Amino acid sequence: MIWLFLLSAGLVAAFVDSIAGGGGVISLPALLLAGVPPLLALGTNKLAATMASLTSSAVFISSGRADWQVLGWQIPATAVGAAAGAYTAWLLPPDVLRPIVAGLLVAAAVYAAASRSRPRPVTGWRLTLVMRAVTVGFALLLGFYDGFFGPGVGALLIFAFVACGCDFVRAAANAKILNCTSNVVSLIAFALLGCIDYRYGLAMGVVMIGGAYLGTRVALGSGERLIRPLYLLMALLVAGRQVWGWWQ
Repeated sequence: MIWLFLLSAGLVAAFVDSIAGGGGVISLPALLLAGVPPLLALGTNKLAATMASLTSSAVFISSGRADWQVLGWQIPATAVGAAAGAYTAWLLPPDVLRPIVAGLLVAAAVYAAASRSRPRPVTGWRLTLVMRAVTVGFALLLGFYDGFFGPGVGALLIFAFVACGCDFVRAAANAKILNCTSNVVSLIAFALLGCIDYRYGLAMGVVMIGGAYLGTRVALGSGERLIRPLYLLMALLVAGRQVWGWWQ
């Protein structure tokens, strides 16, 4: 029953995460409910999530939706942040970030609900020095958060791209590539620290590859009419989960 529960949670988490982010709010609590210790659960979830995010990123890249002019600056910053975050998670409990993340996600949901689609590819930006600094800054901070804790980072990345004028499909593609970068880097850190249960992680990862592939294809086919409402739902669910965990 534990295996069935974990594999089912992984499938749903990867499907949702590839479309709107927030899959960690499903997969990480599932591991904790299965009795995996918190730090080990973080590393195990990171292994499975990395396998899923690699799949989603590959599909998004092949579709031509990635904006490399921006991502070329953000990927290195995300990698540095993720490495620092994973090491910090080894030192400190992640609960200190719960109320902050909850507030950010509620703000993101409100913004997404109020905004109207203005499809404008990010490659059309005039990347001033200030804009480069801003995009690198949020990539560094969210990379750190992903390495340190994780749940909700995909939704926050999508929000950041939408706020900068990107449509939801491109925002999902760019966010997934940055999320994949932070996943790979923090996974290496967790592996070096010996904080991964490979039995659960690899099994969930295989199932999550299928969920990620299916979810990405659905996102590309359905576009904003699916991504926006699912994004709103996941942002609020993740925010609620963080508040609940903080008050417990």
